[in-house]
Amino acid sequence: MEKNAKIYIAGHRGMVGSAIHRKLQREGYQNFILKTSSELDLRNQQAVEDFFAQEQPDYVFLAAAKVGGIVANNTYRADFLYENLMIQNNVIHASYLNKVKKLMFLGSSCIYPKLAPQPLKEDYLLSGELEPTNEPYAIAKIAGIKMCEAYRSQYGCDFISVMPTNLYGQNDNYDLQNSHVMPAMIRKFHEAKIGGKSSVELWGTGSPMREFLHADDLAEACFYLMQNYSEPTLINIGTGEDVTIKQLAEAVSKVVGFAGDLVWDTSKPDGTPRKLMDVSKLHSYGWKHTIELEDGIGLAYQDFLEHHDTLRL
Repeated sequence: MEKNAKIYIAGHRGMVGSAIHRKLQREGYQNFILKTSSELDLRNQQAVEDFFAQEQPDYVFLAAAKVGGIVANNTYRADFLYENLMIQNNVIHASYLNKVKKLMFLGSSCIYPKLAPQPLKEDYLLSGELEPTNEPYAIAKIAGIKMCEAYRSQYGCDFISVMPTNLYGQNDNYDLQNSHVMPAMIRKFHEAKIGGKSSVELWGTGSPMREFLHADDLAEACFYLMQNYSEPTLINIGTGEDVTIKQLAEAVSKVVGFAGDLVWDTSKPDGTPRKLMDVSKLHSYGWKHTIELEDGIGLAYQDFLEHHDTLRL
């Protein structure tokens, strides 16, 4: 990417988009097009096409999406399917119409089948049934991947898809109704510590295994791949290492400084038993994560403490 290139980051205020923005700024990029959702509704096809026709971006990072944890995904199934399809359809098609040099579509590890072999290789896509609780979101993301492949095949567009693992970090969502597991734990343990509680209740059995990547590492990977990757097939972004939810809870409680008991509500769903990314393809391109989990939790908790009054609680 040329230093003077015009770059559009869709979703620049979210955790992923803001991390990409900070990374690009550190690398000396300054020519950004940034619109909030109130300024540009990406679900509105005409608004998106008018925006692209007027601004003519050179590069696009498509990090805008309707996201949430198990509760939100399972409760607002129609919203997750419709809104994500509209966002990505509009941005990808407008990028083609306006001859964007390169587009990166950010998917999610939930695109893989619920019971796929571990670790998850890129070619496991569409090889089995999805996890029911987040199927609508996964289907939307799969459609985005296939759309990038199709526009590359039919029109020669340099559109690539990357699949991040579970993410956490600066500007995360700490709303207990629709946040992911890591920020939910950070908030729960912090409030329990401040409130002097003797225990914290957590969902499920604690046995599922999850992989976690800091958003700043993701941004580093996205920048690297934007420069070095141009294939029709998707590429995983992760650490290649996972922990049980119980191990995660113990690590978060240690970092936060909560000394009470962990109580597991086994009547609540666990979700997918395991989701570990195979990152051998990513490593073969010369990129590896640098932020280890406990250090990353410390960075996330520090951000929570500094900004929790203004974070999405």
